[in-house]
Amino acid sequence: MQQNLMMKQRRQLITYGAATLGGSLLLSACGGGGNSDKTVGTQLDERKSIMNQAQSKPELSIFVEAVKACGLDSSLDGGGTWTAFGFTNDGFNATLGELNVSKDQLFADKTTLTAIVKCHIMSKAQFTEAIVEGHTLDTIGGGFFKIDKANNVFTATDGRNRQCKLLSTDVVALNGVLHTIDKTMLPANMDIIVTCEEKPEIKPQCDIAVKCIEACGLTDSLKQPGTGMTFICPTDAAFQAVFIELNITIDILLADIPRCKKIMQCHQIPQRKCKKEFEVDKPVTTVQGTTIKVNSSYQIVDVRGRICNLTTPDVLNTNGVLHVCDKVILPQDA
Repeated sequence: MQQNLMMKQRRQLITYGAATLGGSLLLSACGGGGNSDKTVGTQLDERKSIMNQAQSKPELSIFVEAVKACGLDSSLDGGGTWTAFGFTNDGFNATLGELNVSKDQLFADKTTLTAIVKCHIMSKAQFTEAIVEGHTLDTIGGGFFKIDKANNVFTATDGRNRQCKLLSTDVVALNGVLHTIDKTMLPANMDIIVTCEEKPEIKPQCDIAVKCIEACGLTDSLKQPGTGMTFICPTDAAFQAVFIELNITIDILLADIPRCKKIMQCHQIPQRKCKKEFEVDKPVTTVQGTTIKVNSSYQIVDVRGRICNLTTPDVLNTNGVLHVCDKVILPQDA
């Protein structure tokens, strides 16, 4: 009876095509937060839940153990529609070394373990043919990660900007889909401001931007929780160039709070936008109110027609995305 109910729920969410290898499975799922019908070739085994599928794979035994320890097995074994990215045992053990903890210590810390496991679960079916490359995916833990593809290999970038590979994909289950990844994903642990101030590969380039943010009182706005923010951070060299362009010094800019704020808010977008999530040549409104566009080469074009390159794009944070750029974006009346 329960089996029939779960089948009915699934059929309400997913329209099935041919249930043979190479057949088609039609579902509404896509990678950037929007939905579109996709056709996915796969073999359907309606008798197994995601949990059953994971349990059948010896290399995912620690993933199964972790899901159970967090009390999430009832979701992956029950109704609804889910996607799980199961980390391998080797990937999990490597992460223990990164975190400098033992398995027993991590499993004893249920809060941390649950946050990690939730990084691997989505509350919708996400098949690889429905993934939009370079876009982000939301997890049940409130965070997100990015999916890329090169040479027919999918990679996921977690909240700490660590990368893992998808080893096997699109294992269909009664209540969703299972993928296997070679590393454990971790939740983000830095907001945009902390990233600018402390991340070793970012901080040396962004000292002037941080000073400007602090001077015009924008620190809190770039630290606010949530995952729907983008900050395009000019390098120190970009600021030095704009000082010449505007015939000012850093001291003049920092002392002119309204002007400084207007310029810095041109770099804030109130939506999460990885580089490939911008629509080519479509205006995007900044917090300041002016618009910017991204061209087909993923360069930012400001309202003055000045071109800015994203030298370090897609740095993920707890509250959105950071891009480092080589030019200061200016409003029309800077």
